[in-house]
Amino acid sequence: MNIHEYQGKEILKQYGVAVPNGKVAFTADEAVEAAKTLNSSVYVVKAQIHAGGRGKAGGVKIAKNLDEVRTYATELIGKVLVTHQTGPEGKEVKRILIEEGCDIKKEYYIGVVIDRVTGRVTMMASEEGGTEIEEVAEKTPEKIFKEVVDPAVGLQVFQARKLAYSINIPNALVNKAVKFMMSLYQAFVDKDCSIAEINPLVVTGDGNVMALDAKLNFDSNALFRHKDVVELRDLNEEDEKEIEASKHDLNYIALDGNIGCMVNGAGLAMATMDIIKFAGGEPANFLDVGGGATTERVTEAFKLILSDENVKGIFVNIFGGIMKCDVIANGVVEAAKQVQLDRPLVVRLEGTNVDLGKKILNESGLNIVAAESMADGAEKIVSLVK
Repeated sequence: MNIHEYQGKEILKQYGVAVPNGKVAFTADEAVEAAKTLNSSVYVVKAQIHAGGRGKAGGVKIAKNLDEVRTYATELIGKVLVTHQTGPEGKEVKRILIEEGCDIKKEYYIGVVIDRVTGRVTMMASEEGGTEIEEVAEKTPEKIFKEVVDPAVGLQVFQARKLAYSINIPNALVNKAVKFMMSLYQAFVDKDCSIAEINPLVVTGDGNVMALDAKLNFDSNALFRHKDVVELRDLNEEDEKEIEASKHDLNYIALDGNIGCMVNGAGLAMATMDIIKFAGGEPANFLDVGGGATTERVTEAFKLILSDENVKGIFVNIFGGIMKCDVIANGVVEAAKQVQLDRPLVVRLEGTNVDLGKKILNESGLNIVAAESMADGAEKIVSLVK
């Protein structure tokens, strides 16, 4: 789950992380009133969307007076911002952050992530702040420094100090940088984050170490422990179909293709998308109905796929272990009847109760194409769609 920059900064402030003073605004009038409360002669007007690259896309403006605050707020609110992370369709700006200006002496990067290689929390740092860390990793990987955290003891002061010296934090500010890193790590662990990225971390003219930007993502599986974080969810920033899927405990991600996929198990779902691509097709979604799906959940999954107007055909690929083939078959038949299916449907069933599942499909009276294998099913649905 993602949250906005201003929300992330509010969380970090609770842990003693220094951030600029600022307020969120939903209208130009609110933006001006927010600016009046800040003790600054320069204001930063920042679009709040769940995507990076806002600055390059014109989503961050520097205002030198209240009139400019109003002008920039009017310009940004309601604007569709297109960045390298939003895709060509962009995202509409519905709220903005008004912050006090900052005397920036140097920009750095600090990030906390889960390293899948070591299976541990890792803090990364670079003196190349303000640019995408992926770009730094590609062009100058030697400028990225990492410290792997032992989960038994947490991030140690010597590790934070080592990072601070590695990225050339001024000697006089090393202790402040260490405190910053320790606080950021604690917030990451306490809130079950999947990523906590500060880009840029800045050293200011008055000797502060401050988070000029903040990106916090959270492990969705841990949200039951954090009702305060769940309240920060902005449904306007999420795909409507993905929101609907979450209501039925379905793992769904919308894609750009035209072949809808319904699969049980994340690994099989990934393999199914790959084999559709291999057969010359384009998957329209990732959809894992899970191992314990009911007929009702399968029905909702089927309806969810069909709610995408780009879907021209559906491939159901089930390997029944915990998930029984007859349950899937009943769900497919029920959903097809409810939505009056008018698009090609290919079904491949294997595993528990497979004969019963095939019998249900054969006796349904629906126009269902049976597949003997994954490859056979992929080739058939691609051929039917084309």
